[in-house]
Amino acid sequence: MIQLFNVTKSYDSSAPALKDITLKVSRGEFLFITGPSGAGKSTLLKIMFGSESPTEGQIIIEGRNYFKIPPREIPRLRRRIGFVFQEFKLLPHRSVYDNVALALRVMGVDPVEEKKRVVKMLMYLKILHRANFKTESLSGGEQQRVAIARALVKAPAIILADEPTGNLDPELSLETMELFKEVSGKGTTVVVATHDKGLIDRYGKRIVHLEAGRMA
Repeated sequence: MIQLFNVTKSYDSSAPALKDITLKVSRGEFLFITGPSGAGKSTLLKIMFGSESPTEGQIIIEGRNYFKIPPREIPRLRRRIGFVFQEFKLLPHRSVYDNVALALRVMGVDPVEEKKRVVKMLMYLKILHRANFKTESLSGGEQQRVAIARALVKAPAIILADEPTGNLDPELSLETMELFKEVSGKGTTVVVATHDKGLIDRYGKRIVHLEAGRMA
């Protein structure tokens, strides 16, 4: 599903953000990436998503080598990947419905199909009653649910989450992780970057630990 071979990422002449990372993530696996701030967790997820290119090495997603894909096809590949951010990155003055539907509109989904999929996802995440609310009026937990709905509505093969519980209290953090666990149980590959040792210990999933850009 996700394969990285000797991936290094350098931004300037300083120490590389990632150094010689070789990693395989299987289809349907739930993987934690952990390590201190600055260890390279976010950079690794961006490379998996295709928004950053490695300075050296190879990355294969769903059997396709990023370096051999024409640039015009990269956006199509990214549609198979959902990304959940710590900061949510929602459109604050738009409704919950619009924030979730935007992912489908970019893909050119028919309006009837769009409504069906968005309503189903909002029901699944228990926020349908907030569909017409602007996201800026929601609580932090509700905003995270909208962010997850936006990522899941595309029916992605892969979910990447960068510190998704960093702005949530312990109860909401656990609730969020339970959602990812459920999605993984249905066959979606889930990769979560977090420094929350309590959550990592609770779920007992495979862990990749980064230290100064290297796998420790």
